[in-house]
Amino acid sequence: MYPAELVKPMRDDLALAGFEELYTAEAVANAINREGTTLVVVNSVCGCAAANARPAAKMSLQNSKKPDHAVTVFAGVDTEAVDAARNLMVPFPPSSPSMALFKNGELVHMIERHHIEGRPAELIAENLTEAYNDFC
Repeated sequence: MYPAELVKPMRDDLALAGFEELYTAEAVANAINREGTTLVVVNSVCGCAAANARPAAKMSLQNSKKPDHAVTVFAGVDTEAVDAARNLMVPFPPSSPSMALFKNGELVHMIERHHIEGRPAELIAENLTEAYNDFC
């Protein structure tokens, strides 16, 4: 587990952009099973989260079509919430950072860590916006 003071700026990065922070398995289930679309960002302390994933997630929400809800869980901190989110992302293996788009509780698009590492935020955001255009 990472200390709260270490992850606070990383949490705030998405929270200030309008992402709802989820801390429990129940909150994850409620968020993902809402009607409509939900973007779930598994946030982390790694460099690719800071340089690529979080900026891409925020950029993607500038699209004309976007998810009805944007939520986040934090790997290495919110264990219960992260485990619940990852269980809903099967068959994809756990990875952080990662992003998943759900529609009416069904996983419809997934971006794993290996799709994030070494790719510019703009390219990742484009991937997300294409998914929004298809599913939102």
